[in-house]
Amino acid sequence: MDHSGHGMMMDLPPFTLGRGLEFGGDAFFLVGCLLGLALYGWAVLRLRRRGDSWPVGRIVAWVVGVLTVALVMCTKLNDYGMAMFSVHMVQHMVISMLSPILLLLGAPVTLTLRALPTAGRGHKGPRELLVALLHSRYMRVITHPAFTIPLFIASLYALYFTPLFDFLMESRAGHIAMMVHFLAVGLVFFWPIMGVDPGPHRPGYVMRMLELFAGMPFHAFFGIALMMASETMVTTFQHPPASLGIDALSDQQAAGGIAWAFSEIPSVLVLIALVFQWYTTEKRQSVRKDRAADRDGDKELAAYNAYLASLNARSQGSQS
Repeated sequence: MDHSGHGMMMDLPPFTLGRGLEFGGDAFFLVGCLLGLALYGWAVLRLRRRGDSWPVGRIVAWVVGVLTVALVMCTKLNDYGMAMFSVHMVQHMVISMLSPILLLLGAPVTLTLRALPTAGRGHKGPRELLVALLHSRYMRVITHPAFTIPLFIASLYALYFTPLFDFLMESRAGHIAMMVHFLAVGLVFFWPIMGVDPGPHRPGYVMRMLELFAGMPFHAFFGIALMMASETMVTTFQHPPASLGIDALSDQQAAGGIAWAFSEIPSVLVLIALVFQWYTTEKRQSVRKDRAADRDGDKELAAYNAYLASLNARSQGSQS
């Protein structure tokens, strides 16, 4: 296929869902997705061979997460995304706001820590290096909301409304690099909020919800800005190939509608995950307290009852 100055396909037929979902075979993401599935499967098998279990729900979340990446990057959607703002926005929203949530629910870091062998005393293997990375200052910085929220917002406004976007879209490599960035930003943003894996920044559940709502509205505002614009705002998509039969401004407004509508989907998914995690945490703590009470004969309750009895005795003594 020929490319224009901005890397757009010049002989693409008009977009249909069937054409968009045809296998496109982008080598970089295809290899990445296959490796992701293979390594995760190897780790699960390693656990099960030694008699350890791994939740089926996490396996499903990981597989579906990888498949969502493949859906938008290993099909013809990737070709159409080089020429149509609306299709590009579908790619962006899925790979930055849906795929990261599913991948994080798969708990890949926890699985890796359990699957990797422990190095001998005085030695550092892959597992020890991963643990050191998780506790490093670098991880504390990139998972802190003072870093993740501005990065999440800048990935929209500082990219689409500057010449950087046009520069990256001049080649397929630049487009791939942009999508890798979107995926990484999504993982970094959602990991402290609802990730199952251990991390240096893990606030309480109320604070996690506040972090979520601090970032999500900016996607909606971005979408509204595209929808309300009276002229095209991104140079790359100003002159779509005639073979597509689309109007650039209408396509931009469709992209804005996708960005605006899609911002609600991850909010709902993350809130459901947070409420479930909150519930399970409270349930575990309740079970721990019950077990502790059984072991010590409920000393805490007995001490509290004794305290109330002493207060009652003092009150009766003062009245007499």
